Amino acid sequence: MVTPFVRLSRVHALMVAGETAMAVALADSLFLSISPDAARTKVILFLAVSMAPFAVVAPFVGPVVDRMRGGHRMVVLLVGLLRAAVLIGMAFSLDSLTLFPLAFAALILSKTYAIAKSSLVPGTISGTEGLVDANSKLGQVAGITGFVVAVPSAILQLISTQATLGLGVLVFLAAALNAYRLPKVVTAAAAATSAEVEELHSSSVLSAALAMRVLRGVVGFMFFHLAFWLRREIAGTAWFGLAIALSGLATLAANFAGPHVRHRMRVEMMLLAALIAVSIAGIGAAWYDRVVGGILLAALVNAAAALGRLAFEATVQSGAPDANRGRAFARFETQNQMAWVIGGIIPVIFSPAGWLGFAIVGFVGIAGTITFVRMGGITFRSRAVRARDRERRSHSE
Repeated sequence: MVTPFVRLSRVHALMVAGETAMAVALADSLFLSISPDAARTKVILFLAVSMAPFAVVAPFVGPVVDRMRGGHRMVVLLVGLLRAAVLIGMAFSLDSLTLFPLAFAALILSKTYAIAKSSLVPGTISGTEGLVDANSKLGQVAGITGFVVAVPSAILQLISTQATLGLGVLVFLAAALNAYRLPKVVTAAAAATSAEVEELHSSSVLSAALAMRVLRGVVGFMFFHLAFWLRREIAGTAWFGLAIALSGLATLAANFAGPHVRHRMRVEMMLLAALIAVSIAGIGAAWYDRVVGGILLAALVNAAAALGRLAFEATVQSGAPDANRGRAFARFETQNQMAWVIGGIIPVIFSPAGWLGFAIVGFVGIAGTITFVRMGGITFRSRAVRARDRERRSHSE
């Protein structure tokens, strides 16, 4: 028997495959060809463009995702069909300015799917204890699919860009067909109730969101810091390519390790561990002050962010079970993207020395750790003690 989560995993793999095919097809286009050697104004423009879809997703798409008849399943189905249509339009617009609004539409649809997918996860498993495992498996599916599909996409790209886009069209259509068998759930009513608003403002959710913003911010900072700093080093482009490759592998490894880590600690401890790891690694890389140290720091930062994301999503999915999940994830994803943009724009404008950039990462990690603890993101009571407290409260009521 095929479980709802297996069906969601299949849809996710197909969506990632289509995304990979599109990225490979447009790798040579102006829209996605921002290189480390590009002018600073172009990189800043790229950062601004990366924020633009969230201006649509946060206020409009999130509520629509929650209220649409047929629930999140219908949203995923429509996204698959629309993404296939967008790629067909791109195939006929590669040398036209029409490519830009189509690429913008693809970004909006990508973020819409991400929101719907995160909202669907709790309904595909039983209980909340397996949320980290479920999110981890979806991360593993994404990482492996991206690596696997990149090869045939690159081969088709040698034939023509239209052939690569055609592959994307086929897999997006397959994703839409598979989405029809996902659970049919409508999460929210027309407006969030006061109880739902209170759930989304609990200390656990707010502190987890803060930790995730810190981690996303240092990921953006490290990416652009290395991109500009390594230009001044011998074989800078090769070093930067190695940094990207190791970061991708570190992210995949973190998704594999996530369930094992969750079995040994609570989600809030996972977030705390990720912040502490970034703090120590940043200070250590600044003291070492070598290219290798910077590359290893980038890989660790990406791994910490991946691990933190598993804990963050589980916190929102379980900490606010009755809330409008589409709206919640739209809001949090907007905040995370803003943190990534702010983190990325700092090294673009100021170009700090290598060691100074690494030290900034370390000190931001330390500040994030202290703030996370002060916000109540971590409690040092045992699970048994918390269970007894809940039992006492229930008896007193």
